[in-house]
Amino acid sequence: QFRKVSAAIMIRPGSALSRAKTKAKTNANVAGPAKKAEVKKPQLHDFIANRDWTGAITLLEFDKRSGEDRANLMLWLGYCAFHNGDYKKAIDVFDEMLISGEGGPELHVYKACCLYALTQYKEAEVEALQGKESPLQNRLLFHLAHKINDDGPEGKLMVYHSKITESTEDQLCLAAIHYLRSHFQEATDIYKRLLLENRDFLALNVYVALCYYKLDYYDVSLEILAVFLASQPNSVTAVNLKACNHYQLYNGKAAEAELKVLQNAATAANIFNDNDLLRHNLVVFRNGENALQILPPLLDVIPEARLNLVIYYLRNDEVQEAYNLIKDLEPTIPREYILKGVVHAAYGQKQESREHLKLAQQLFQLIGASVSECDTIPGRQCMASCFFLLRQFDDVLVYLKSIRTYFQNDDDFNWNFGLTSASAGEYKEAEEALLLVQNERYKAEYCYVSWLSRCYIMNNKPGMAWEAYLRMDTTNESFSLLQLIANDCYKMGQFYYAVKAFDVLERLDPDPEYWEGKRGAAVGVFQQVVASRESKERLQEVVGLLRNTNNPQVEYIIRVIKKWAKDNGVKIQ
Repeated sequence: QFRKVSAAIMIRPGSALSRAKTKAKTNANVAGPAKKAEVKKPQLHDFIANRDWTGAITLLEFDKRSGEDRANLMLWLGYCAFHNGDYKKAIDVFDEMLISGEGGPELHVYKACCLYALTQYKEAEVEALQGKESPLQNRLLFHLAHKINDDGPEGKLMVYHSKITESTEDQLCLAAIHYLRSHFQEATDIYKRLLLENRDFLALNVYVALCYYKLDYYDVSLEILAVFLASQPNSVTAVNLKACNHYQLYNGKAAEAELKVLQNAATAANIFNDNDLLRHNLVVFRNGENALQILPPLLDVIPEARLNLVIYYLRNDEVQEAYNLIKDLEPTIPREYILKGVVHAAYGQKQESREHLKLAQQLFQLIGASVSECDTIPGRQCMASCFFLLRQFDDVLVYLKSIRTYFQNDDDFNWNFGLTSASAGEYKEAEEALLLVQNERYKAEYCYVSWLSRCYIMNNKPGMAWEAYLRMDTTNESFSLLQLIANDCYKMGQFYYAVKAFDVLERLDPDPEYWEGKRGAAVGVFQQVVASRESKERLQEVVGLLRNTNNPQVEYIIRVIKKWAKDNGVKIQ
């Protein structure tokens, strides 16, 4: 399900929105041809102050071509290219400086930052180690150790962690690592402390709001976010986070409505086309619309893209594709463990593989029994799934009943609750839950039809089970449903529908067992009529069904029934 939305991915420098804005600002500084006033050359610091990276790059390249004597021109050019999201251009600038001997070993660290942004982590580490030791180098290597998963007891992560100081930059770096490792409370504590010390660092409010979003405190996240949005109402990151909070609190339409602010503020025709994060989240807000077109190219850009594409495949019953996409994923956060468990459960059922079902059960148990998740709704769902796979249905109901109020209109929950209740013998609750399912694809599945029919029979509504059979096409599944109706009705003493079912079974397959069931059910109907527990009119139909069988016992049974009918004034042809 598209429930977890990526609010964590910061917009990359140089999105379509920033380019559109800067282009507009650059044009605003150019005098029109009709004006004769002298055009004043724009200043670099003005461009940088306005985060107009395109304008800054244009000015610097003009100065470079014209031989302008500007201090640190190439360094500024690399800096602006980096912040504009043009990391390859920045690398070219730094390489040119390294070849010419302009600048020092810190250029290797700057180049490594670009490689990191391009997700080339191994190359970034090699390049960074060639640079001069500095706080920036340590922060970069710290993040690279996390990305490369070098975080064992003796791993590099702890080495670089030990060098983190109390400086604002280092503490922001540490908070980011906590966030990336799903230690949201630790990250929040650092951001709050920094915010107390630096009230004018308004962007810290976004980071705090982001952490509260991840902790499922959506209302709190919105309150904190409002502080930043009051001064920066068109921030893509902040508006996107607000939309994600609305998605969690309300629905996709409410979330998408929040994004209209960005479209109205942008000069580009459609900012969503060129912004990966917004395009990704629109797929989620629109319940998977255009998922196959948008999500695959984003698999290595936005982590949640892989998870949401897996969910899309599961929703469309494309279990093999979902399995192929997630089988090599090493889960690190609860939702990844949960989704991998769901895929293995679906794949195991499809392939009848005990190995995959066992793995799914272990993944569910790992999350459901963890201290951090055991009392959350997903944690209880996991324990319910674990016990379901272990066929311990009474234990499943304990967990499902504890969270049922949150899922009154959820088809998946009602399906699971219905099947579990029926398996535990609580047929009244099972029938109620199954009838709440609205998804037509679910309702057409044999599993649903058969379990609902069993509930009808156990709740003394065999006629509804028979109607369910009559609505089915003649297939192997309809034959199986007939067997269920025949045997369950016989067991429950609902002999009229049992004899009807056994009659059809006998005509489809002349197995002696079906005749024996039909004979017993026919006698059972006769006994109920004699005891005034069944309508006398049904004797005529039972006699007609018996005559469909070519067996010497038929005439004897019919003779007994007719004799009683004659003595009691019941007319039988």
